[in-house]
Amino acid sequence: MVTTAKTFLAQGKRYMQVNEFLSHHLSRAGYVDVQLIRTPIGTRVIIYAERPAMVIGKRGRTVKELTAILEKRFGIENPQIDVVEIPNPELNAKIMAYRIARSLRRGVKFRRAAFIALRRIMEAGALGAEVIISGKLTSQRARSEKFTMGIILKSGEPRKVLVDEAAIPVLLKPGVYGVKVRIMKPIKLPDRIEIKAKKEEVEAIGAT
Repeated sequence: MVTTAKTFLAQGKRYMQVNEFLSHHLSRAGYVDVQLIRTPIGTRVIIYAERPAMVIGKRGRTVKELTAILEKRFGIENPQIDVVEIPNPELNAKIMAYRIARSLRRGVKFRRAAFIALRRIMEAGALGAEVIISGKLTSQRARSEKFTMGIILKSGEPRKVLVDEAAIPVLLKPGVYGVKVRIMKPIKLPDRIEIKAKKEEVEAIGAT
């Protein structure tokens, strides 16, 4: 039992280390997450990203570099890397947080960056979105501003299932900013009630 617990802890620690490394190394590729799956011939490494071509690199150069790093630095046995593209990136909180961070690095004003992200999220079909940017926004005193569109659940089990959330730091000249994004997925809410007309009423309306 103790051995099993130690194994799980070691796997969790390795995942956190690899995830942190890939978050920095593949930030421009829109990195989202990684899975480490043991197989009889080694370890399958599944990388989820917005732009798989940047993860793969020209003639697979980046993947080869990543394979060597994962094996030597993190002790992953015979890593086999697969890259999976994220569908609907505008509905992924981590990708949108990275986009806001890149806009801030380019000098885009934080309010403009937040509203552009919100508009793109809502145009992708989200029920709601929230962006919180914190740091030395307009003075030497740190504070935060919240930008919201649509519906965002704040508590309960539906929030865990329906709301995608991500928070990342971004280093700028005034200091470290925090970017947090919440996205309400385009799914029918469990407590939403729809009133449907009777068949006879629909036929009557069509006849008029």
